[in-house]
Amino acid sequence: MIEHHPIAPEHARAICEEIGERLRYVLRDDYTNLPPRLRELVNELALQDCEAPSLVPTIAEITQPLVVAA
Repeated sequence: MIEHHPIAPEHARAICEEIGERLRYVLRDDYTNLPPRLRELVNELALQDCEAPSLVPTIAEITQPLVVAA
């Protein structure tokens, strides 16, 4: 059974990204000595990271003129 946590999806994604960054730093040299299951999870994380939409705005989005609401 999947339990839903009271956390906004954007915050959950940011937490996942931070965990991924820390794992990348720790495993930056080589992770071939990891247990097979952990190696599989790290590879899956890398695949999901490539497929996930970015939360960071693009340069075009940042440089758009502000629209003032009436």
